[in-house]
Amino acid sequence: MHGTRIPLAKPDSRAITIRLARDPGDLMLVTAIRSAVYLAEQDCPFEEEFDGNDMVAAHFIGYVGNEPAGCLRVRFFGDFAKVERLAVRHQYRRSRVSFKLVQASVDYVKRKGFRKIYGQAQDRLVDFWAHFGAKPLGHNRKITFSDFSYTEMLLEIEPGPDAITLDSDPYVIIRPEGDWDRPGVLDASAGRAVSSPLRDLAVADR
Repeated sequence: MHGTRIPLAKPDSRAITIRLARDPGDLMLVTAIRSAVYLAEQDCPFEEEFDGNDMVAAHFIGYVGNEPAGCLRVRFFGDFAKVERLAVRHQYRRSRVSFKLVQASVDYVKRKGFRKIYGQAQDRLVDFWAHFGAKPLGHNRKITFSDFSYTEMLLEIEPGPDAITLDSDPYVIIRPEGDWDRPGVLDASAGRAVSSPLRDLAVADR
């Protein structure tokens, strides 16, 4: 799911797929979706929406058929992950792409071994996040930004049975982010004989 590109053949126009952003083109899709939702619909200032955190986060893109319909961002801290910037284009809000984006992010965070997910939900969307088991954090701290009032939410989870740890296969750990179950290019390189090419350079420099 996470690392697969959308096929060129036409899928079911209602089929929902989710994947991780992989390259600058994907970040352009994320930017376009969030601009349509937050800048155009909610009149959010550009510098508040694009806050300097996009290059240090994981981004999920949700498709309905072949059309990019929504996105979501995840950032990581010491003992929790923060799920944020969920945006769905208005014509796809009757689909379940928002639910599938959140569920994909929760599964991803579990796979990375975290036990807590923190979020800041617009007050009107607290019930949406409660659907996944999130609860108000209880600090009663008032949060307002970009002209909306927010509630701090916390979802406590158990890492998945296949969570990546220091005991995981080292080749799994170095595979592309979110694509841990499929052998990567470095798995294939392990089939070559060890040559240590820099060793000869070191001898030549003596």
